[in-house]
Amino acid sequence: MTTDFKLSCVLFDLDGTLVDTAPDLISCLNKALNAHDFAAVAPETIKPFISYGAAAMINASLGDAVNDELRAGILETMLNLYQNNIAEHTVFFSGIVDTLDAIEAQGLKWGVVTNKRERFTNPLMDALKLTDRAACIVSGDTTANPKPHPEPMLEACKQAGVNPRECVYIGDALHDITAGKNVEMKTLAALYGYIKPSDAPETWGADALIESPDQISAWIASLSCR
Repeated sequence: MTTDFKLSCVLFDLDGTLVDTAPDLISCLNKALNAHDFAAVAPETIKPFISYGAAAMINASLGDAVNDELRAGILETMLNLYQNNIAEHTVFFSGIVDTLDAIEAQGLKWGVVTNKRERFTNPLMDALKLTDRAACIVSGDTTANPKPHPEPMLEACKQAGVNPRECVYIGDALHDITAGKNVEMKTLAALYGYIKPSDAPETWGADALIESPDQISAWIASLSCR
């Protein structure tokens, strides 16, 4: 990290980084599978695919066992269930509440850039009482292209009124780190998130690997020591 880096805004991926949405997403997936006469799946086998979206969760659950029409039907059922149960069991990752408080106490801005669609992102942010606190909220369909394309990252900076080079982006998937690097943001890979067994976060090119949200505050604090 260069000594002239000035941090103005901390940007988070949503699922698997800011909040643990796995309980609600997996519950809705299993209800959808049951509604279409398929067996429920074990949470631990599907959780690593959450960062890649509901369709990826369904594909991981069923493989090539169903045709596209049935797959689409299961997806629609799951998404409708999720929209109506957006925050039944979703919680902040341990340490995130204190991290957000610390960011705000330092006069820094923070926001969310997610590939989750607005129909889910906005109600979830409202339910968690984060909407008014966030300097920006960018979803997968806010811009023409989702992450890892630069567009959502630049839109977040526009909303927050900050320069990308004064931001750090935190995420738990390769496309998160790539998206941040594409606009010259600093990046942190959240190892506590939904990491797949085949992932190799140490190869993603992030500026640091963090094992818990507490380490976000520590990383920010380290900037003043450089």
